[in-house]
Amino acid sequence: MGDLQSQIDEIEALSSIYGDEWCVIDEASRIFCIKISDSSDNPKWTACLQTILPPDYPSRAPPLYQMNAGWLRGPERMELSNRLEEIYLENAGESILYLWVEKIREFLVEKCHSSNSVEESELRKTTLTEEEDDGDEADLLDYSMLKITEQAHLFVGHIRDEELPEIKHGEAITDRRSTFQPHLAMVVTPKQVRLVLDKLYENKKIASATHNIYAYRIHCENKHTFLQDCEDDGETAAGGRLLHLLQILDVRNVMVVVTRWYGGILLGPDRFKHINNCARNILVQEGYTDSPEEAAKGGGRSKKPRGKKTK
Repeated sequence: MGDLQSQIDEIEALSSIYGDEWCVIDEASRIFCIKISDSSDNPKWTACLQTILPPDYPSRAPPLYQMNAGWLRGPERMELSNRLEEIYLENAGESILYLWVEKIREFLVEKCHSSNSVEESELRKTTLTEEEDDGDEADLLDYSMLKITEQAHLFVGHIRDEELPEIKHGEAITDRRSTFQPHLAMVVTPKQVRLVLDKLYENKKIASATHNIYAYRIHCENKHTFLQDCEDDGETAAGGRLLHLLQILDVRNVMVVVTRWYGGILLGPDRFKHINNCARNILVQEGYTDSPEEAAKGGGRSKKPRGKKTK
């Protein structure tokens, strides 16, 4: 049976199993979405799994996916991603969407059982306070589908071992007791993105930060396209803005992470300015926005400098 027929059979089964929770976003492009919760009666934790099925799924490629859940941040997001990757590796060549959905549901149930409802409620109120404070989000571009259609997710480099790229750290910016610090690594495979995040989260101060916003762009020369993705980590729209900055500067083979420690005073739109300024500063520091002449001194590193504008 070919991949297309396998996909058709799988989608029919999932639609029958999950009913209204299953949604077809674009059948021609093979884009689907399912809402998952820890309980059908009184759900406390929910997540939305968006998937796109490549033409060679399931025989040779995994589904591309995006997890949408405002509470799913940092180490928890990475843990769930690892669980889904394990399922793919254990069932390579087979249809796995049902296994993914049930693994996510299992993750939500575990979280519900292990969390203290009062503490978790207060945590969610804290992380949502500043997002709700702004009224300037309505005009932002929606990057959610950009992320699902343009990325080949973090499984792409799973077959061979990858080396951890060197991670650079930039100068911090402090405003009204909130501190922002950028980190940068040269990445050429999505697997290296995972390695960089894992390494950063080994630092307890970074792992416990209010937000770790990141974006990356990897240039695929043979396909003349980019693998790119971003993560808000609870700071709504910040990841999309950061990715947009990388696109405007036309940088490639780079990942930028901006860590924020919230100081208790709302910054409003200024927080986005600080995030992008941090990112721009470290890109300049590491030569990603230098002139072609300066980039040539970098010893052949895979950087894409920004050309100077002519008057």
